[in-house]
Amino acid sequence: YFVPAFVGLGAPYWKPEARGMITGLTRGTNRCHIVRATLEAMCYQIYDVLRAMEEDAGAIGSIKADGGAASNDFLMEFQADILGHSVIRPYNVESTATGAAYLAGLGCGLWGSMEELVGVSDKFREFIPSMSESKRSDLISGWKKAVGAAIRE
Repeated sequence: YFVPAFVGLGAPYWKPEARGMITGLTRGTNRCHIVRATLEAMCYQIYDVLRAMEEDAGAIGSIKADGGAASNDFLMEFQADILGHSVIRPYNVESTATGAAYLAGLGCGLWGSMEELVGVSDKFREFIPSMSESKRSDLISGWKKAVGAAIRE
């Protein structure tokens, strides 16, 4: 596990004294393992925040993802598996740039209204959780132990 607490841990832990760490290293560990642990850490952090949100607001259905990292199929599938929710990614993951282009098009008269943009970019890929509940539980338990160690350091 990789706990990226370079400046402490934010939500939902709020532990500025936590320090980043990598657990489970062996002689056989190579850069591929570290890259994978880093991608997985992103998913675990989102899991932590999503669970905190669900405690406050109730169950959440599917999750929508965008941005550069969302183009990684492994990341999106692992996210779906860890969350136990489907993750929906638009084919165009750069929604900020797309939104700016749509606004520019509206501004210069290319489109007459926001209603004309409905359905312009509705293609997507959905990642469905396929991990067993016991494996998910084991992985999340390992993450919690790693976070606990980073906080105690």
